[in-house]
Amino acid sequence: MTETPSKRGPDKTYAEGGFSDGRLSAPAALRNRDDIASALADLAPATGRALEIASGTGEHVIRFARAMPGLTWQPTDPAADRRASIVAWRAAEPSRNILDPVDLDACTTGWAATHGPADLIFLANLLHLVTEAEARACLTEMARALAPGGCAAVYGPFLRDGQTTSDGDAAFDARIRAENPDRGYKDIAWVTDLWAGANLTPAAPLAMPANNLLLVARKPG
Repeated sequence: MTETPSKRGPDKTYAEGGFSDGRLSAPAALRNRDDIASALADLAPATGRALEIASGTGEHVIRFARAMPGLTWQPTDPAADRRASIVAWRAAEPSRNILDPVDLDACTTGWAATHGPADLIFLANLLHLVTEAEARACLTEMARALAPGGCAAVYGPFLRDGQTTSDGDAAFDARIRAENPDRGYKDIAWVTDLWAGANLTPAAPLAMPANNLLLVARKPG
């Protein structure tokens, strides 16, 4: 189960931990970033432009930039304090291939026109915390923003055939839906069908720790 909170979700403890230099810290990001980095490194092109959606504290992109040094990473987040944290992490752990973070709410429409094309687009732990309409907008814009041959990857917890697969996931999904019934876990098939309809080619889901998945699709090139 993933319990990475968001400004859109019910958990208000996100990024309470931090450092005096402005770096914020999210425990879930520290737990999963090595496994995600390893999986992404196998999928990513050797060179190109990588767009990270909802970068949060910046603890993911710092690790990704080191694991995939041939990519130029563009972190994004709609929250000013998160963008400041990304800048602080980059200062604390310098990486030449991380650009200044930009303001992007990826659950709105139209952003692909200004933030693409990208050879790799990555998103972690957001879809279950937003409505179906917001998730649809995000996934559709990801498809539009990909360069030919590019790869989209989404990490997080998902339903399998409409069902959660652990007691922890069932409880977390119920807690999200109790606050807003339009939010909650999305089904694997719903995501992959949406991507297929947007002219991407989905791959088989990749199993990740803590019952999470990495959903991947490519744009024909």
